[in-house]
Amino acid sequence: MITVTDLGKSFTLHNQNSAVIPVLEGANFSVAAGECVALTGESGAGKSTVMRILYGNYLAQAGRVVVNGLDITTATPREILTLRREVLGYVSQFLRVVPRVPTLEVVAEPLLSLGVAEDEAQTRAADLLTRLRIPERLWPLSPTTFSGGEQQRVNIARGFAHRYPVLLLDEPTASLDAQNRETVLSLIEEAKAEGAAIVGIFHDLEARERVADRAIDVSVFTPRKIA
Repeated sequence: MITVTDLGKSFTLHNQNSAVIPVLEGANFSVAAGECVALTGESGAGKSTVMRILYGNYLAQAGRVVVNGLDITTATPREILTLRREVLGYVSQFLRVVPRVPTLEVVAEPLLSLGVAEDEAQTRAADLLTRLRIPERLWPLSPTTFSGGEQQRVNIARGFAHRYPVLLLDEPTASLDAQNRETVLSLIEEAKAEGAAIVGIFHDLEARERVADRAIDVSVFTPRKIA
């Protein structure tokens, strides 16, 4: 489902005499259907950069990144948007939604964008919100008014609403209480059982050991010199 070949990425600091900061060099790995791979490494090793390249937010300087048959390093913006809508889900640490949209609609939106009937989409959204312990009285409200923990759970519900074949998870259990942490880990296990290919960043070591089939130390792809 995911194949990364000779991936390279650097950043140019235009406000610092155009200094070039190499971040990744020669990264190679793959993720199969039904497999969860954890990205590891110290802070600054490039874990988040890899995730953003996989999602198409960052453009690679070298190599190929193929997700479900599409090379996103050469794909058009329209192709990437289609991939995100149908295949590639991303659960970040932060909820970013349009203000004043009710929580139930926020969670159901990925399904509605695929043409799923409104009743079916809202039923799926309600099930996830219930599992993640978001009180029903809050569903008509915008999640932008919620606490940080509630927003994180809404974000997780939205990320799992559509059964994406490929999932990117950035610290999905961070700051969750024990009950909600268990729910999120169960959702990950269910997605794996359904054949999803998952790439995740887990600073929660117990969570990583439970759901990840293997780990990739991103620091081995970090260049040693700065141009």
